[in-house]
Amino acid sequence: MRGYWKDLSVLVTGANGFLGSWVTQRLVEEGANVICFIRDVLPRSLFNLSGTVDKATIAHGALEEYVSLERVFNEFEVDFCFHLAAQAIVGTAERFPLSTYESNIRGTWNVLEAVRRNSRVKGLVVASSDKVYGSKERLPYTEQDTLGGLNPYDVSKVCVDLLAQSYFHTYGLPVGIARSGNFYGPGDLNFSRVVPQTIRSLIRNENPVVRSDGTYLRDYFYVEDAADAFLALGENLAKDSVKGQAFNFGTETPTQVIDVVHQLIGLSGKKQLKPVILNQAAHEIKAQYLSCRKAQELLGWRHTTALKSGLAKSYSWYQEFFSSESG
Repeated sequence: MRGYWKDLSVLVTGANGFLGSWVTQRLVEEGANVICFIRDVLPRSLFNLSGTVDKATIAHGALEEYVSLERVFNEFEVDFCFHLAAQAIVGTAERFPLSTYESNIRGTWNVLEAVRRNSRVKGLVVASSDKVYGSKERLPYTEQDTLGGLNPYDVSKVCVDLLAQSYFHTYGLPVGIARSGNFYGPGDLNFSRVVPQTIRSLIRNENPVVRSDGTYLRDYFYVEDAADAFLALGENLAKDSVKGQAFNFGTETPTQVIDVVHQLIGLSGKKQLKPVILNQAAHEIKAQYLSCRKAQELLGWRHTTALKSGLAKSYSWYQEFFSSESG
């Protein structure tokens, strides 16, 4: 119990999403009065399964509707906000770019404007992404690197990032920007992602499918560590050295997709199953990983979960999840 969040009224957008479920659970555990701004009811989400839904206030609405956001900020007397809601699937963004731009870009400027107009709110953490850096020859990315994106999801996150920066530089809005690696862990029900997709295949005794050639390099970031990172950023936002800044969060340990799949096969004990390499990935950056030195120095934050341990926790959770569904 850190004590910082006790009795604060904290609004979390996207609270029943993958990361949102963990951030909300942490805030509830630390005594915050959590208001969850959500659009859809997701019965299978960790938010519901963990019982967090019964310990928080639920406000339904869409990010695109400014009046709904302003009402929630005002009526629930919000002290702090974590803006985590977004359309987060790269493939979905390519198929339906307009809805992604609406939720990610318009949704973000609506949150920023609602905070600007409400003097009670003392801080805002905005979820950006490592995708904002685009494709660069020099790795790892640092916060000083220029932003760039070519595909709809990447572009939407660049806009999110720049909007947050503009509200700080123009209005002094107390905002912190979190640029994170690839989340994985218990509660991720997006089965187009490599970790949940592979685990589901293994539990079903199916050969796991790899869409790329398997050599794509990513920073796999355990979701509970990510929740701690977001809270650490929030707790430090009053500092002049932190306010208005962007921070990279990850493990600084890039791993190839195929290595993650092989580790999961090992965890399953089903070594007769072999990866099926489709080599069909398109419009994806070949290598991405982050330097987290700034977060270590200014926030005192470091990740604590090694990939092997995080994958083991994930596999156990999905075993129980699918077992309870079939039962």
